[in-house]
Amino acid sequence: MNNALNISPVPHVRDRWTTKFIMYTVILSLLPATVVGIAMNGLHAFYVVLCSVATAVLTEFIFDYFAEKPDTWLDGSAVVTGLMLALTLPPSIPLFIPILGSVFAILVVKCAFGGLGKNFVNPALAARCFLLISFGTLMTTYAVDGVSSATPVAMLMQGKTVNVTKMFLGVPNDVIGSSTLCMLIGGLVLWAMDIIHGEICFSVLVSFTIFMGLFGGKGFDPRFLLSHICGGGVVMGAFFMASDYATSPVSKLGQMVYGIIIGVLGGLFRVKSGASDSFSYSIIIANLFVPLIDMFIYPKPFAYTKKGIASRSGEVQEKKSAKDFFPKPVIVLTVISLIAGAALSGVFAMTKDTIEAQKFAANAASFQAVLPDAVTFEGNDAADKAIADLDGAVYGTEFGRATINQVVTGKDESGAVVGHAISVTSGDGFDGNVTLSVGIDSSGKVNGISFTELNETPGMGMRVDEPAFRDQFNDKDVTKFTLNKAGGSTADNEIDSVSGASTTSGAVVNAVNAALDFYHSVVKGAM
Repeated sequence: MNNALNISPVPHVRDRWTTKFIMYTVILSLLPATVVGIAMNGLHAFYVVLCSVATAVLTEFIFDYFAEKPDTWLDGSAVVTGLMLALTLPPSIPLFIPILGSVFAILVVKCAFGGLGKNFVNPALAARCFLLISFGTLMTTYAVDGVSSATPVAMLMQGKTVNVTKMFLGVPNDVIGSSTLCMLIGGLVLWAMDIIHGEICFSVLVSFTIFMGLFGGKGFDPRFLLSHICGGGVVMGAFFMASDYATSPVSKLGQMVYGIIIGVLGGLFRVKSGASDSFSYSIIIANLFVPLIDMFIYPKPFAYTKKGIASRSGEVQEKKSAKDFFPKPVIVLTVISLIAGAALSGVFAMTKDTIEAQKFAANAASFQAVLPDAVTFEGNDAADKAIADLDGAVYGTEFGRATINQVVTGKDESGAVVGHAISVTSGDGFDGNVTLSVGIDSSGKVNGISFTELNETPGMGMRVDEPAFRDQFNDKDVTKFTLNKAGGSTADNEIDSVSGASTTSGAVVNAVNAALDFYHSVVKGAM
């Protein structure tokens, strides 16, 4: 017996495209960006794509088997999810990240809510946001030939110039799917085939461009706007993520409103947020507005006028109250959130001065630890000016994401300078920022280091604050340290890595090297 028989009221609307055809067409449209990403970033990028896609398909297969559901993994949707997730990941990411992300996307976001077409947010994007929250440092660390580098959008946010042509073609220091050209070609093919809705794609791009032109700080400068459009997953988000059928509105007007929400939020996050890759969050937030958009903006039924909709068959629809649109649980949760937000704001306001005082005391103790002969500490005018000119930007190009925070000059009881303490932060720690003070005596020799911020894994990354690692910097007269992951160093400029915590060890070495370079380039020259 044929189970394909469907009974439903007229009119019957059929589409020439099947779900399987659509999914495999999307896969083909993503292949150019995938090939370019692998060619530009090397073999590890291929392994990331392979692990992500294979895990997504295997997860759905296992779920279908144990839940005794049809083999939905054959329709290609799991491949699309795994591929899109992989293209949003850094090419040097550890392989457990795409594996974990694909399991979360398929099992939690898709299958747990009923499967294809029933997920309320885009599975690939939800997985990416989950990974960004859980593994923030790994998800925002981009390396070329083993050297950490900022993404083009991060450089834009720091006021630096970028090569728009390289971004358009696919610069090899961003995510795997960074080729705007390939994404644009694939997206336009899907739009031309009427597989995705142009109302969504173009309203996202237009609203984002207008917002950046108005509030980006450089007006409607074409180079500036193109740089932002070509970076941060804007084109991929507009054509491949936002256009997901299950998480986008039904009506054309609703699709335009939805696209505008994404574009405006994406621009707002780009201008005001400290994160360079926050476009994913704008689409996820807009996904949550879709039921509300469809509630108030809906397509006109066939053969009905507006009056007919309101009074079909002589029956006037009842006017809905606010509680019909906003159920009681929603109202309760909103009130609880407002109260909690007000309470947290009040607590922060009351403890702000105390927190600042504690930070000041921690810095003072850190300076004293690295310059024990100092009795007083004074500011350094030349260093203060150089730090102000940096305006929070990453210092140099050889020290990862290291920033110089403060420089003080230590003096003894007679007023003689005994050295300088430099506070520096590295954003390359495994679990967050690593902030430390580096003591450099008047001859340029490193006295030692002292941590003021260290939130690493206990028993691993936290071991950089143990004497076995920390004391390796003491009394060393060098201009630059190198990290030795193999151990057994004998040279003064070599630092043995903490076993199992090479990322954190490298962040510390980068921070110390940034402080040394700043001392020789700025502080020493002003003495």
